[in-house]
Amino acid sequence: MKAYFISAVALLLFLATSSTAADLQQIRDFWFSGAEISRYELSQSRYGERHQGHVEFIFVTEPFLTDRQVKHEYGSGKSTDILKLNALRTFNTGIYSYRTMTSTFKPIDLEKYPHALKTNTSVQDWCGQAFQQINQIDEGWRVELRSYFQGKGDQDTTLPSAWLEDELWLQVRLAPEQLPIGKFQCIPGAVATRFNHQEIAVFAATGSLRKKTNELIYSINYPDLDRTLNIHFKAKFPHIITAWSEVDAGGTTTATLKDRIMHSEYWSDNKPSDTDKRKELGLDPIAN
Repeated sequence: MKAYFISAVALLLFLATSSTAADLQQIRDFWFSGAEISRYELSQSRYGERHQGHVEFIFVTEPFLTDRQVKHEYGSGKSTDILKLNALRTFNTGIYSYRTMTSTFKPIDLEKYPHALKTNTSVQDWCGQAFQQINQIDEGWRVELRSYFQGKGDQDTTLPSAWLEDELWLQVRLAPEQLPIGKFQCIPGAVATRFNHQEIAVFAATGSLRKKTNELIYSINYPDLDRTLNIHFKAKFPHIITAWSEVDAGGTTTATLKDRIMHSEYWSDNKPSDTDKRKELGLDPIAN
């Protein structure tokens, strides 16, 4: 254990002192040039079986009102630039389909704002749907859950300050040298929480980092949940996420990067004539 800890510290020092660590201006230069859209081939564990599907990660910057915690579209107000991740997951289980989306909003100025300001998740399948949102407040986090299922129903609560698992994907892209290593407190990812019908709570976690050729693998383990998430990413900035896996009592879920494009204004490609552009991401123009 001691040798592994030293190895993790050495990796963090390497990231923090080498050219792989990006300064704020480098981050701005890259991320304000357009959105990054990536497609991953998904093998989703559900109901004791593996189901094929796909995941899209859309990383894009925008101004964000820090008090209302919404996109700053007009008027005055205190705002900061954030890197947003829209993570969409699509797969079928037998006859019916699953669709999930998680949006997480993390300021790029990590010195002033070390944690995300907000994350929300929706999960839909043919049985029903759920919506979960977590907002940063002075005391920690405000949590809202709206669920179709009786056992969870509608909930509003608060949690003490802790890392959000859903913000770690953005931490990887902005400053992996500041990822939590060793024991820390964390709120598990919303999709995993909702799939397992678990309580939204702070759990003990252990973070670790290891190197594999020109990539790094960040792992977070929850002993009380028997669950581990592994995120594979390039060691050099902009730290492209190449794969990830999730292992829990229900099985193993994996995702592997297949296509990646940079797009200045993908939201403008909204006409029927733009449909074929989805082929650049390996997506069926109509069905997916």
